Amino acid sequence: MVRVGLNTERLAQAGAELADEVGFEQVTVSALARRFDVKVASLYSHVKNSHDLKTRIAQIALQEMADRAADALAGRSGKDALTALANVYRDYAREHPGRYAAAQFRLDPETAAASAGVRHSQMTRALLRGYDLTEPDQTHAVRLLGSVFHGYVSLEMGGGFSHSAPDSDVTWERTLDALDALLRAWPEEKK
Repeated sequence: MVRVGLNTERLAQAGAELADEVGFEQVTVSALARRFDVKVASLYSHVKNSHDLKTRIAQIALQEMADRAADALAGRSGKDALTALANVYRDYAREHPGRYAAAQFRLDPETAAASAGVRHSQMTRALLRGYDLTEPDQTHAVRLLGSVFHGYVSLEMGGGFSHSAPDSDVTWERTLDALDALLRAWPEEKK
């Protein structure tokens, strides 16, 4: 018997909230069933398994971040756009640590292609046009920015910068300054 009010969207949203509370790795169909005080079997008419649930949470997180990024980037270019995009990821991770972790969840190629992850790449490429980068350097720069933003945020959230001065906010600003300088003086490809 399907519990009234439960549907795939509501379960995925509850899973995203649960991820923020207990960590993305702890989210399972069983944990979600406990949250709704229902039997696990009753949820299988809405989600296939824990992997399906986590995929749906990842899609929510990617969509939420893409929407925030689009708003933050509107009308900005250069370092202003770079800083806005970087701060979207950092702020989202601080506000929604479980969802942020979910956004890193590996999606199958078809799901990834239909997800808001594509918008993230498009927005980063649009930002890079302000730095006059063309292919293949644009792809290299997209990968560099993703690595720095997500690497910094992951280390910071894990407490990696909490034991020494200067404050991680200062380092974040200096990191963005350095990225801006690098993008403005992108090295020529060696032949």
